[in-house]
Amino acid sequence: MADRLKLAVIILTYNEMLHLGRALDSIAGLASEIFIVDSGSTDGTVELARSRGAQIFTHDFENQARQFQWALENLPVTADWVMRLDADEIIEPDLAAQLQARLPLLPPSINGISLNRKTIFMNRWIRHGGRYPLWMLRVWRRGTARMEDRWMDEHLYLTEGQSIEINGGFADWNLHDLTFFTAKHNHYASREALDVLNRRHHIFAEAEELTHESTAGQVKIKRFIKEKIYNRVPFSLATLGYFLLRYVVQRGFLDGREGLIYNVLQGFWYRFLVGAKLCEMEEAVANASNREELIAKLEDLTGRKLQDGPLAANRT
Repeated sequence: MADRLKLAVIILTYNEMLHLGRALDSIAGLASEIFIVDSGSTDGTVELARSRGAQIFTHDFENQARQFQWALENLPVTADWVMRLDADEIIEPDLAAQLQARLPLLPPSINGISLNRKTIFMNRWIRHGGRYPLWMLRVWRRGTARMEDRWMDEHLYLTEGQSIEINGGFADWNLHDLTFFTAKHNHYASREALDVLNRRHHIFAEAEELTHESTAGQVKIKRFIKEKIYNRVPFSLATLGYFLLRYVVQRGFLDGREGLIYNVLQGFWYRFLVGAKLCEMEEAVANASNREELIAKLEDLTGRKLQDGPLAANRT
């Protein structure tokens, strides 16, 4: 395989001992290079990665998007192809076999591969409620991809060439408990509310990279619906409608108790929290007389430094 496929895998880490060994096991026969970009782990993450042959780089964390873009610009990747893998994700054997077989044979016009990620929640595959299939660009030819500069919902996009889809086992399987899940989504809600506020008031430059034919089509469609329709409906109505769409129309109820918990938390509570935080932010900046005062008010409210654009204060 090493003579046929040269694939580098990039993983961002911060205290990921719970997940990292499993992720590294899943790419053991696939990756020719493994790069870990760590932002100050204290739990043995770095030592584990080093013991498994990964190359370790340390970089202060700003946000997920900028951390990964730093990796793209600074890591000494020599492989022909590159993969983004989160520490709590795994590549299953069937997908690894497909990538090994197909990547070396792709024509030069194909620079990107979208993978079909499945969500494992409370040890159950969430198959319904619009959560599967879920395509996203995760593999690309070296030098042909960039990361969007966004506070939330950032995606990789191609700067040239076309992408195709390869199906197979690719799982997002976080092993933390519900306390971790809700705390993480509380941070996400603040970031997403800031992103919506920015698009309403044009505080910072907006990333429009996904208007290019450069990433998974499903991502672009969802982004369009969220920004052109969902975010323009009163959040109390939009949240309820979104939950009913996922749980009833898209049959989230078929995933049993775990599906109910997941859809209530991620499809209703989280969306409602984003809307509520957006209302709070709108009120906070309502009387701002200029951009500088508006940013200062948001920084006081959120405890985040916003002068440089996309969020700089959270690893989650």
